[in-house]
Amino acid sequence: MLNIWGRISSINVRKVVWCAQELGLDFQRTEAGGKFGVVHTPDYLALNPNGMVPSIDDGEGEARVVLWESNVIVRYLCARHAPGTLYPDDLPARFDAERWMDWQQTALNPASGGAFKQWIRTPAAERDAAVIERSVRATEPLFALLDAHLATHAFMGGDAFGMADIPLGCEAHRWFGLPPTEYTRPAWPNVERWFAELKSRSAARGVLDLALE
Repeated sequence: MLNIWGRISSINVRKVVWCAQELGLDFQRTEAGGKFGVVHTPDYLALNPNGMVPSIDDGEGEARVVLWESNVIVRYLCARHAPGTLYPDDLPARFDAERWMDWQQTALNPASGGAFKQWIRTPAAERDAAVIERSVRATEPLFALLDAHLATHAFMGGDAFGMADIPLGCEAHRWFGLPPTEYTRPAWPNVERWFAELKSRSAARGVLDLALE
């Protein structure tokens, strides 16, 4: 049994849940973080000393694996359960996927987070317009870059769905879910085509069809 800790409203938890569903894994998810607390309890800190979500506990005995950091968890699950498919054997293909996964965490997520937090998690009277403007200005060129990549790729790694599509798909879900009354995004036809394909996957249900909170 794979145990996952984290609230589904977290983009990083959504990655892990979607990945587990893609792999057809039997898993149990425990609400943690935000209003659910848990993350600062001694038992949880023994799993993840950062006091953040997600964390996983997989297997038993010498085969037991405890991990935190969402993209690492996605890599691990794909390497363990889908080697050669979601986790490429070919080194150039594998590290191309790794590169895009790191880009999601180091470039796209920090850029988009400001507008998301202001528009979704901050009361209207308390929003900071300057934070929103900086976030939108930083994020739109990155989605334009992603659109250019997807102009020649059906999925992030080529013709087939792979592990890099999971974190990038969750990022698109978060940005595309911003309230239309507040934000009109540019047309990114290749990203839109790719994201529609991701949403149609049965394993993405309960993740990419959720409203933001």
